Parts: sequence; C-alpha cells; structure tokens
Amino acid sequence: MENSIIKSQAYGKDRVRVVRVVRHADGWQEIADYWVCCLLSGEEFETSYTKGDNKLVVATDSQKNTVYYLAKTLPAEKVMVPEVFASEVASFMVKKYAHVTTCHVKVTTKPWERMKFDNKGHAHSFYREGKETRWTEAYATKTNPPSAEQFTVKVNSGFYDLEVLKTTNSSFVNFWRDELTTLPDMPDRLLSTKVLCQWTFVSTDLDTLQQQPFDAIFAGAKRNTLDAFANDPRAWVHASVQSTLYIMADRILNDFAAVDDVYYALPNIHYFPFDLSKFGLKNTQTDAEVYMPIADPSGYITATISRPSKGKF
Repeated sequence: MENSIIKSQAYGKDRVRVVRVVRHADGWQEIADYWVCCLLSGEEFETSYTKGDNKLVVATDSQKNTVYYLAKTLPAEKVMVPEVFASEVASFMVKKYAHVTTCHVKVTTKPWERMKFDNKGHAHSFYREGKETRWTEAYATKTNPPSAEQFTVKVNSGFYDLEVLKTTNSSFVNFWRDELTTLPDMPDRLLSTKVLCQWTFVSTDLDTLQQQPFDAIFAGAKRNTLDAFANDPRAWVHASVQSTLYIMADRILNDFAAVDDVYYALPNIHYFPFDLSKFGLKNTQTDAEVYMPIADPSGYITATISRPSKGKF
C-alpha cells in the first residue's frame, strides 16, 4: 500500500444550491438558480490521502460558503450568467490558495422563464419551460504554480436532455452488410434523440473570456440544433444521425468564432413499425403509421467537431 502513488485527485463540494435575485429600482427583478460543484486539486493535497495530513485541506464546507459569499458580493452581471459565475468561483480559488493548482467548477441550471401577459414580461413572476438542462464548467489552472499571477481558464458549456423527434426526412441506407446484418434499409423513418451538446472556450485572459456573449451562444446553439434537425435540407439528403450531428456542429462553429469546438452525443431512440402482417395489414416502409418505441438498446452517436484552425479571442 505504501508503494502506491496517486495518479490524480480532486475534492470539493457538490450540489450546492444557490439562488440569486437581482432587484432593480423600477421593480423589475431577475433570478438565477444554480447547482454548483467546486473541486480543488494540487500536489500539496496528496499527503491528505497518503498521510492523513489535513493542514492544507480547504474544508468542503468552506468551499460551499465561498459560493454563497461570491453570489452575494460579486456584481450581478458576474452571477447571472453561469459561465461568468463559474469562472469567477474557479479563479477566486486558485488566486486565494497558493497550494491550489486547479479549481474545477460546474454550474447546472434549469432557467426560469419570465411570465408574459398581453405580450409583456411580468416584473417578478417566472415559470419553467422545457426539459433540457443548461450547464457549464470552468477550469482555472495556474501556469506557474504556486504563483497565481498567470492562469488559464477553460470553459465548457452546453445542454442535455433536449428531446426531439421528426416523423420523416431521416434515413439509414447503404450501410455495411455481412452475415450478422438483419436491419433492412430504411429510406424514411422516425428519428428521435435526446441531445447532449457541449462547446468549448479557452483563454488566458479572464476579462476577455467573460465578455463573450454566453447567453446568445447558448440560445444560438439550441436554435441551430433544432433548425438543422428539422429544416436543413442537407440533413434530408444525407439523413443519418451522423450527418445531422455534423451539420448541427458546423453551423454553431460558423456562427460563433469564440467557440473552439463542439461535441454532440445523440442516442438514436428507435421507433420501429409494428408488424401487423399477421392481421392482414400493411405497416412497413411507406405504409407505416403505427410504431413501437424501443427504449433499449439504442444507437449512440458522438463526435467532436472543430474548425481547421482554432479560433482565437
């Protein structure tokens, strides 16, 4: 046991629930509702694992307190955008504690939508719409530890559990066939998936990073995902999940120069025409109208798409 080495380690506080309300003088109010995970790592923490020495361990309760402290003391614009808040918490930790090399902060949110009446937003009432979840994670890493004068910040953002379905304009044909193949060509089919989408920003300057239009990029990524899925004619000509994924990611990279790469995971949730031939009914291919959803197993298609040369900002 004493000869074993630590290959990696991190510790912290997970599922810190924090809500920030911004109250403007005219009565207009805003809300941010987060789940926060904060993890610290660095070589100096190894003895807490190997020797039971806790003198450098920043208590996870202290990390929780820091999240609430920053949620209160930071300017509202640095709290209300999850990417900015995550990068603030991460950079605070690596600057405050000399023995912390990297702080990883993940913020998850299911945004509150403002109620509207007569096409006017209500000043202080909200509701939740949609099942997808927005999330972000920031990594602040010192480039010359223990000095905190220079550090890089990497931000991953995205959403998951965005369920989509279309009843035509999807196909799967001309695939590899051998003695183990039983699936027929499917020139037209139902396509359904539960989208996980992630995009990445990298910067050595925190202020420049925080000036990115994160909310607009989130909205644009979701819009491009839905529009490519439903309306992009390229996804009709080559209508596999793989080609649809590529088109979605390519559109995000074209629209937002600050994004370095885009990752998608698209489980192919199958809907197969139910065989009604035993009842003398046609329900295959162009006659298919009744389907049987198949929960398991499902296809699973992933890819990371990047521009030929990394975007800089």
